[in-house]
Amino acid sequence: MPAIVARPFAPSDAQTLSQHGLHPVLARIYAARGIGSPQQLEYDLKNLLPLSLLKNAQHMAVLLADAIAAGKRLLVIADYDSDGATACAVAVRALRACGAQVDYLVPNRFEYGYGLTPEIVQLAASARPDMLITVDNGIASVAGVAEANRLGMQVLVTDHHLPGDELPDAACIVNPNQPGCSFPSKNLAGVGVIFYVMLALRAEMRQRDAFAGKAEPNLGNLLDLVALGTVADVVKLDDLNRTLVSNGLKRMRAGKACAGIQALFKVAGRNERRASSWDLGFALGPRLNAAGRLEDMALGIECLLCDDPVRALELAQQLDTLNRERRAIEADMHNQALAALEQITVQDNYSLSLFDPDWHQGVIGILASRLKEKFHRPVIAFAQGNDGEIKGSGRSIAGLHLRDALDLVAKRHPEMIRKFGGHAMAAGLTIAEEDFARFETAFETVCAQLLTPALLTQTVETDGALETPEMSLELAQLLRTEVWGQAFPEPAFQGEFQVEQQRVVGEKHLKLRLKQSGRSFEAMLFFHADPLPERLRAVYRLDVNEYNGNTTLQLLLNHWEPL
Repeated sequence: MPAIVARPFAPSDAQTLSQHGLHPVLARIYAARGIGSPQQLEYDLKNLLPLSLLKNAQHMAVLLADAIAAGKRLLVIADYDSDGATACAVAVRALRACGAQVDYLVPNRFEYGYGLTPEIVQLAASARPDMLITVDNGIASVAGVAEANRLGMQVLVTDHHLPGDELPDAACIVNPNQPGCSFPSKNLAGVGVIFYVMLALRAEMRQRDAFAGKAEPNLGNLLDLVALGTVADVVKLDDLNRTLVSNGLKRMRAGKACAGIQALFKVAGRNERRASSWDLGFALGPRLNAAGRLEDMALGIECLLCDDPVRALELAQQLDTLNRERRAIEADMHNQALAALEQITVQDNYSLSLFDPDWHQGVIGILASRLKEKFHRPVIAFAQGNDGEIKGSGRSIAGLHLRDALDLVAKRHPEMIRKFGGHAMAAGLTIAEEDFARFETAFETVCAQLLTPALLTQTVETDGALETPEMSLELAQLLRTEVWGQAFPEPAFQGEFQVEQQRVVGEKHLKLRLKQSGRSFEAMLFFHADPLPERLRAVYRLDVNEYNGNTTLQLLLNHWEPL
């Protein structure tokens, strides 16, 4: 059973934040997330890191401004996830606002795979562009950039993924993680990188007096897209990313989101006027991702580019239908994986590698994530690819940098991994189907060397206990407006309760009434229908329940254990 652990915090930091007017509980929560100064919570756009620190951003702006002035045709090469889709929408909207002739192309993951491949370049060439601009990809596209150069197309790479040993021979590369880049935030999503490049482009065009006699583009209008892509890509919410997300959420709550995002809120049954990070990560993001997972992300990009509310809603409804289909596929794959894992003792393994020829290539990433959460092991799930290949998508746990682990496997077993890339917590790779068993052994060996038994011990982190009077609707509403996400988790608390009432709702959820210190609380435990004991220790979140015009406090249980 996972151990419940309270996050440590510096009391002096909590006191400093509290003295500056923060709610005492919120001050403690922020202190536990490394916030020591109230300035870190001032999400004014004036506090954005300077453009000059992002290597090559200003040089790329010059190249783009020159291309726009010369009437050159630009083609954005997108990626097929939420980050890639929002980055593409930011690029296309901003470039068009600056007078560019621009279109986009997004690879179908099942035909072309990931990134700027030579095949995608050849497909792009049919549109006869003068310049290719990658968003959320390209840093590993050595062969693709070489092919574009051969065909006479200039390539600008914007990406945030970790580079390999060789950089592509592009005309310009903007990536905070490339060698020699001193940008303090290495956690920008792809959409954040292209947003910075567009800020640099506007500054360059302003310097050239290119907006004389006409309105200058307001790039702040794109922050709803930046926020969605940043949260959905699960990048670390450092100070800069929280500023971007906070301002994007403000636009949504003010009813100023683009038509596509408004439509996604509508089909998800969420209220944009009360938009939260949770909405972006768990309601909008999955619906947008569903297009790239099952069909073609062009559907998602069109939704984000659409300015007609009626058409945007039609596109969002199609995305919602795809997401329902994705859920059904994922549920079947999850059951198959659990059945396969019954044949082994998972606790004896440092990693899990699984392959089923019937699994859907677009859903293996979600499957790996679900299994990682359940078993607290690095997981790589594989599905059938083309020409005897299988494609894997992996998710990791704290303590194992997944891309580095794959790099170590590749160095020890040359030629086994045909392609790989990614981050510390998520990565993708391609191997021959016949090499699966060999890869499984090699990856397990590396994980066993890099991980310790302590790192494999699952814990549930909390922000400690709340006094009963602190468990209020006011605090729940306050927490809902803050920015939470990867490496800046939404607050959870622990407490001991008596179960007064419980009943199953929706066939698979428990609706509860819990009692603590003489006070009763309504609560929900989702995806659990078996009865709970009379007394329990629970980890919970404070939630705002809105029903029939009434707004009340509700506890959402994340974890429980009997007392």
